[in-house]
Amino acid sequence: MLRAIIGWLAIFGAVSLAHAASGPLPITQYETPAGARWAPFSSDLPKCDDGNVTSTISGRFDQTENTFWGGKNAVLGFERIREIGFRADGLSYIPRRFCVARVAVVDPRVPPPPRPETHTIVYNVIAAGGIIGWTWGVEWCVVGFDRMHAYEPACEVLRPILERWLGETKSVEYGLKARY
Repeated sequence: MLRAIIGWLAIFGAVSLAHAASGPLPITQYETPAGARWAPFSSDLPKCDDGNVTSTISGRFDQTENTFWGGKNAVLGFERIREIGFRADGLSYIPRRFCVARVAVVDPRVPPPPRPETHTIVYNVIAAGGIIGWTWGVEWCVVGFDRMHAYEPACEVLRPILERWLGETKSVEYGLKARY
């Protein structure tokens, strides 16, 4: 009996030593680029200033305001559109284009003022983020209008991971401040 136990321990030790000496493990799914998986993601995304992207955001903002918040606000136009990252979270994640802009938010029930109030909008264009993953989709947040606090603080959740961790701001002109 003792010989059998020692024999099994020797086999177990030899297998463990051979496994440890074989080198690092192969690349896992989370280290494989998203475009090289068995169901690859396309990184062919529209630009931040594409008309389809901005009209999608405007339409959904208007729809949300009318449905849930009484229709007191609407997006009038986009200004100073900038890309703050493309696949900035890493190659193994779903491809995203990170964008920031200024939007004029007005009350659609009255004529717009000559200089409407502007707010910062942070949005992502996401591969396979549309209906049933068929096309690209948009995830967006207007600073000051995140009433459910889904992207708080100040829509920071939609920014690239490293920018959030380091607390850096790419552009001061948008009035965004770092946490630190």
